[in-house]
Formats: sequence, structure tokens, C-alpha cells
Amino acid sequence: MADVKKIATRESYGHALEELGAVKPEIVVLDADLKASTRTSYFAAKYPDRFFDCGIAESDMMGIAAGLATTGKIPFASTFAMFAAGRAYEQVRNSIGYPHLNVKIGATHAGITVGEDGASHQCNEDIALMRTIPGMVVMSPSDDIEARKCVKAAAEYVGPVYMRFGRYAVPVFNDPDMKFEIGKGQLVREGRDVTIIATGIEVASALDAAAELAGQGIEAEVINICTIKPIDREIITASARKTGRVVTAEEHTVIGGLGGAVAEVLGEEQPTRMLRIGINDRFGESGKAGELVAKYGLDGAGIAAKVSAFVKG
Repeated sequence: MADVKKIATRESYGHALEELGAVKPEIVVLDADLKASTRTSYFAAKYPDRFFDCGIAESDMMGIAAGLATTGKIPFASTFAMFAAGRAYEQVRNSIGYPHLNVKIGATHAGITVGEDGASHQCNEDIALMRTIPGMVVMSPSDDIEARKCVKAAAEYVGPVYMRFGRYAVPVFNDPDMKFEIGKGQLVREGRDVTIIATGIEVASALDAAAELAGQGIEAEVINICTIKPIDREIITASARKTGRVVTAEEHTVIGGLGGAVAEVLGEEQPTRMLRIGINDRFGESGKAGELVAKYGLDGAGIAAKVSAFVKG
């Protein structure tokens, strides 16, 4: 997708909040001294009375968001994924998840594509952490169009939501009129030989891989799973039944993320030969985002090579 327009989904998050601010006065936005990076600065500039900079105190921010939710506000608590899911995990679990409050967590700078900031800031564990919290919705949109729809759907949903966004500019490939529904996957390419189920930035890579595999005579079906919890069991099992092979692709550890969630579904409903592609039980490292994606085998070529070996093996 070299010739396609590219936008980082953190930009989408900021613009979606700015748009929602005009139609939902109950929305308030909180940030942890990172508004320029999370792009909540767009909302802050237009609605300063509804924006709260909580400073470098992410745990406190989650508690404040919980309190605001009890007053009827719809708080969007925003910071890097490492701090939202990592540093503030206890507050997210006990102050937001346990009372099932209407708080939306906007976690930007997720995965290895944080790039040069290195392993300390590359959160590859957040999906696994967040999906274990009872009642928490977990979403990882694939491009600008889906990310904006994801934010707007979260604002309408009543209950806690974790949304994962990236720093890295990724191809915009979804149709602007695409239907978005929490808990529903999207069939983006039909195939018969293998199913590639991807989330976040890996959906574009999966489509690149499918195009390359087609040249080898392998027709890959590609499914976009934005909502990792609750996951679309029907689309997963139907495609697995059709192709007989399933591959997952995610910019996240293969332990407990999309791969784990899909394996749980298939193990219970449609036992299928499976391969998980992602971060293999290791930390990230400092480097340019695109080079790291290639090194970890998460680009189209890397996925195609692994899927080809899997199908032929």
C-alpha cells in the first residue's frame, strides 16, 4: 500500500474527540501532560473548560475520570498505552472496571512502532492486560476511518472502553461508509486456502501479504478484528470452517492478545490448525518504526513468508 495516504491513528483520536465535543457536551477529556502527543490538544483548544491536564500522574487521572463518570460526564482519559495499561492498571481495574463506570481510555503510542523511544515505552502487553478486566471493551482500529468510528462508537456505548492507537502513520484503506459496530469483525478480502485475522496496523500488512500470497497461488481470506473484546466469534469460526487454517497478526505479544483470543474461540468452537504472528515473548528495542516492523516480521513480506510456510508445511 505504498501509494495510499497514511495517517497515524492518534491523529484520528484527536480529531474524533474534537468533532464529538460539538455534539456531546457531556464529554470531557483528561490527559497526563501529553496533549501534544496524544492529539487531545485539538479538543483542548476548542473546549478548554472541558479539558483537564492531570500532569504526570496517570493513576490519579484514572481516579478523576472515574469520579467524573459518576456525575454523568463521559470522560476520555488519554495517555500513552504504557502508562494507561501499565502504570495505572490498578486504578483502571478497581476504580473503573470494578464499578463498571462509563470511562473511555484512549491509549496512544502502542506497540513497537513507538520506535526510537525503545522497550520502556513500547507497550506490547496492553491488550492482554485490558481484556482480562471484567466488562472492559477492548478495541484496536486499523486506520484513520475505523479509528474515528471507533471513538464515536465508544462515546455512545455505556461502560468502560479501552482504545488502542498508534504513533506510526498507517495506510487509510477502509471505505468511509464502512459500517462499524462494537463486537463485529469485518471481512476485507475473501479467500479459500487460509484465514489471516489481523488487528490494528497489521490489517494493512495482512492485505499486503494476501496480495503477495496470491502470486504464489495461495488465496488468503483477511478478517479485520477491531474489537478484541467482545470478539466476533461467528466470523472467526465461519472463516476457519471454510479455509481450515487460521493465522493471527498483531503488533502485540502473541501471549494473551488477539492470537490468544482467537485461539480460545477456536479451541472451544472450531478446532483449527493455527499460527500466531506477533511479538514472540520478548521486549522491543529502539529503532525506526518501519524498520522494527520489518525486523519483527510484521510487514506484508514478513507475514506472507510465515503464512506461505504454514500453508505448505
